[in-house]
Amino acid sequence: MQPLIINLAPTGMIPTRAQTPHVPLTSTEIADEALACAKLGVSMVHLHARDVDGLPTTDSRLFADIVSKIRTVNSEVIITATTSGRKVPDVEQRASSLYLDGDLRPDMASLTLGSMNFATEASMNSPATIMRLAEIMQNKGIRPELEVFDLGMINFAKILIDKGLISAPYYFNILLGNPATAQASMLHLATMVNELPAGSIWAVAGIGRFQTRANALGVVLGDGVRVGLEDNLWWDQERTQLATNAQLIGRVTAQAQALGRPIASALEVRQRLDLQIW
Repeated sequence: MQPLIINLAPTGMIPTRAQTPHVPLTSTEIADEALACAKLGVSMVHLHARDVDGLPTTDSRLFADIVSKIRTVNSEVIITATTSGRKVPDVEQRASSLYLDGDLRPDMASLTLGSMNFATEASMNSPATIMRLAEIMQNKGIRPELEVFDLGMINFAKILIDKGLISAPYYFNILLGNPATAQASMLHLATMVNELPAGSIWAVAGIGRFQTRANALGVVLGDGVRVGLEDNLWWDQERTQLATNAQLIGRVTAQAQALGRPIASALEVRQRLDLQIW
């Protein structure tokens, strides 16, 4: 078995301190969480920044602060910046962190390959916006973290490949369990994996209560998993105990250990994804 890639999404855009005391919100909290979780087996961190009020922000200065705090201590863990349009429609605002230079430049950046409905709101990603974000990433040497929630998004990835806007190796997050897109079932996952470009590296994530099931599928079948409080706040299916990022990672590593599957180091993942070594 290839070593398992663990991609941590510690914060996201939705969780608040009122919902859980465990979500990291300040730049220092997010960086500290990333560093602590890297010691637990995380090789990639998918980062969102929050402002002084705890609200999602595209402020590149805050992303720079998080990146600096992480890389000063750990230069191997792979840093991925979000370009989510869930709250901000303007493409250049979404791309703000992509313009960071030198050792503040993120290794990767999220690229959601289509529009969709979440449980209570829409995420809008027009073809022009997706192509512009991909173009900036290509120009800046930032590898896209290809976020796919359904089959059509995988097809759009192939369009971007044909246009020369993304290049191999391709890293896909397959996100399952969102109400309006693919569900956390073997059939849905297998159908999506079957459509991935040849040689793709793919991880599985689950939304809400489907995180545990989706992560298990990733541990058994995939190259990796995405896990963290961005996607799921709860430890148990009954929602009686709030989770921590460390607990969610521990469950994944325990599943891998039960299968005799090693955990990938950040350096191993950098080599697989052809990423710069800082």
